[in-house]
Amino acid sequence: MRNSRRRFVIALWALGVPFGILARTLAAQAPPPRLPPLKDKEDDPNSPKIDTKAILEANQKDIKKNVERLFQLASELKTEVEKTDSVLVLSLALLKKTEEIEKLAKDIRSRAKG
Repeated sequence: MRNSRRRFVIALWALGVPFGILARTLAAQAPPPRLPPLKDKEDDPNSPKIDTKAILEANQKDIKKNVERLFQLASELKTEVEKTDSVLVLSLALLKKTEEIEKLAKDIRSRAKG
């Protein structure tokens, strides 16, 4: 019983190794599949043209608007800090205003980077 299993495994291995080598050899000789050449967006006449100048102008407009809002929020925060005794009381409005300022500043930075 034990010998028959061993013979079966050896026969299976003896058949599998040559077939594996043959398959690898045939796969190595086959030419790789051809992919279509990549097209640049600039080369395709059907692709819509991106107006980078308009995008940059819109970004600049948004940055200016956000900077004005940032200045307004910073001024409001300054007056809030001056009228609140932060040693005794931590104002929730003060925290919300600082979070809004931080979010706006991050948006300005990301737009400035492009």
